[in-house]
Amino acid sequence: MKNNLILALALTILGWSAVMAQPGQRKIPLNSLDGLLPVKAEVSAENYLGKPCIRVVDSGMSTNGLEVARAQIKDLRFHNGSIELELAAKPLSTAGELARGFVGIAFRIADDESRFECIYLRPANGRAEEQVRRNHSVQYYSYPDYPWYRSRKETPGKYESYVDLVAGEWTKVRIEVQGDKARLYVNGATHPTLIVNDLKHGPDLAGALGLWIGYGTDAHFANLVVTPKD
Repeated sequence: MKNNLILALALTILGWSAVMAQPGQRKIPLNSLDGLLPVKAEVSAENYLGKPCIRVVDSGMSTNGLEVARAQIKDLRFHNGSIELELAAKPLSTAGELARGFVGIAFRIADDESRFECIYLRPANGRAEEQVRRNHSVQYYSYPDYPWYRSRKETPGKYESYVDLVAGEWTKVRIEVQGDKARLYVNGATHPTLIVNDLKHGPDLAGALGLWIGYGTDAHFANLVVTPKD
């Protein structure tokens, strides 16, 4: 009887291990600069609120409002699957009043860097005392042809939504991508905060991942897990 219980427990553990360690899954702790390529951003390895992490700061090198600053993950190619990580962001003390701590993930970055998809948060909007601003807490945009301001003008509310956020605090996010669809889940929620059913570059684009930031942002990233589903 005792041996049977031990065997059952061992099989259970092995079963869970098989689920957790999916084929091709990459776990990147983001506690050093190894494997990172800064793109128009300042990148350093630090400890933030008790967590080893990567800090990515707006260097002011982006021009003409193009949102391309990031720390790109080397030797990682992504098409379909899930992207999970922890992030924290706030506006730099030197940033203007329109800074929101823009922070997120750029994915399917083309090999020539000419296009990519991106889902990001505006942490400073999460608890604003203005409902319209709260409604702009999360955003999808597609570089270069569909910046946030074009989507907000042409299809108001379609590519952004509200979620409770606190600037400077750690937030867990998961992005699920399949074909031309993407879903954003925040802080372990069962249901998505944002649903995108028409990724602008279509279902076939594949490419790199980047720890993305926007204007005037001071951001930290930790514990990246990428699980392919091709």
